[in-house]
Amino acid sequence: MSCVNRRQFHLFALAGFAQPVASILGLPGASATAATAIPDPAGIQRGGTVTLISALEPPTLVGIVNPAAGTFIVSPKAVEGLLWYDFNLQPQPQLATRWQVSDDGLRYTFHLREGVKWHDGKPFTSADVAFSILAVRDHHPRGRATFASVREVQTPDALTAVLVLEQPAPFLLTALAAAETPIVPRHLYEGKDLASNPVNSRPVGTGPFIFKEWVKGSHVIYERNPDYWDAGRPYIDRLVVRFIKEPSVAAAALESGAADLGGATPVPIPDLDRLKAIPHLAIDTRGNEYFNHSTTRIEFNLDNPYFRHQKVRQAVAHAIDREVILRTAWYGYGEAAPGPISPILKAFYDPAVAYPAYDLRRAEALLDEAGFPRGIDRVRFRVTHDVFDANANRVAQYLRQTLGRIGIEVTVRLQEFSTYIKRVYTDRDFDFNNQGMSQLFDPTVGIQRFYWSKNFRPGVPFSNGAHYQNAEVDRLLEAAAIENDPARRKQLFADFQRIIAEDVPTIGLVAVRQVTVFNRRIGGHTVGAEGVSGNFAHIHLKA
Repeated sequence: MSCVNRRQFHLFALAGFAQPVASILGLPGASATAATAIPDPAGIQRGGTVTLISALEPPTLVGIVNPAAGTFIVSPKAVEGLLWYDFNLQPQPQLATRWQVSDDGLRYTFHLREGVKWHDGKPFTSADVAFSILAVRDHHPRGRATFASVREVQTPDALTAVLVLEQPAPFLLTALAAAETPIVPRHLYEGKDLASNPVNSRPVGTGPFIFKEWVKGSHVIYERNPDYWDAGRPYIDRLVVRFIKEPSVAAAALESGAADLGGATPVPIPDLDRLKAIPHLAIDTRGNEYFNHSTTRIEFNLDNPYFRHQKVRQAVAHAIDREVILRTAWYGYGEAAPGPISPILKAFYDPAVAYPAYDLRRAEALLDEAGFPRGIDRVRFRVTHDVFDANANRVAQYLRQTLGRIGIEVTVRLQEFSTYIKRVYTDRDFDFNNQGMSQLFDPTVGIQRFYWSKNFRPGVPFSNGAHYQNAEVDRLLEAAAIENDPARRKQLFADFQRIIAEDVPTIGLVAVRQVTVFNRRIGGHTVGAEGVSGNFAHIHLKA
């Protein structure tokens, strides 16, 4: 099974099914006073073509209601958002130039950029913002949760949009990137079915690139927008997005120069060291902070007769050496991530929480205490471990070996992605699994869904598959979802992490370091937390 399936999984998870209804960036009373300026780079070559590769072809080129695999890469090139985000997830002006949040966190006022035109020449106004936010709220699978608190969007004038909320949503100011909340032209969408609108296949936006053609199964071509609001940009004349499913083929294209760059680790991980040694290639591990693609973890079925016991889950946790997993499954590209919140989310991750450390003797003692002694054959009990791709299978083989040492006999079941999803989330015919999940830019948006008891929804992928139920965890997550004070919100998530460390409904493994592979002649491809999912206004060829 190829590495493509791993990326398919992360990208599918990114679509955000079953997000809960409930960032420190949305501070009450806060206003934007400064922006991260990106100056014109020295020694650029204006003009030329850049070829970006994507593992999966999107079903649509505009992510207004469908954030499915690949869409979040192509959509922002033509269709922008109100904001973009620097590497620290601090919001920066895009279609909005400044903004204020009321003291009670119930009004977000955005002042819009003057003189912006849609690619068809019509003026961009606050009416477009109001239409787009409400469309995302009502129809986008993740936006239905992110913007659930938005009661209305007021437009007091053509360049002011005010989001009025029913209750605080402290993560909202982090959710306005182009790939997450695209702003579309009302005059081309109003009164039409959002999902089937032909404009989704030939986008009209405000962005640096104008759509030229989409050859299904091959590529999308964008051309420079000569009337882009950021004068002088973009620097290149043409952007080509090629769809290459097989990582080895992507590696060959980058090596030969047929392609210029690819994000989300587009090549087989074992090839990375070889490729970065090639003089014209380099790698960048930045630009994945916004979508936070893959934190791997073990998920227990808490309805299982063995794993319903807390001491059994704790024993499994004590039998795991994350550094071994990092080396053997991910070739060192990542860092240990023992808890439910990835260390990539620095504002919320609590490094002081003590998780079960590697200790086989303690694991054996816990299994004895739980009432599962070794039998005559030295086996305590037998379980099946479900995975669907090569990387997860490498983790599974390690788990089979290490758990065998404490008397748990593991059978690894490798299957196709669709079979895995049905088995785990619909049939619930599994004992435990290991998988990678996109944690996104805020715990309420990307993590709550896995632990909130109200999000146990059989048949819905990437929901509470463990069937975890803890009233205090529910209380903490629901409180954090509406807490405006950043210090109190951080403490709520710290308390949540401590409970998970003790309860162990899941076991955190590794925050995988997603890699962009690029030709050294290309600059400006990764300027913020969105990486290759940004608008590419700054991408250029070096002279």
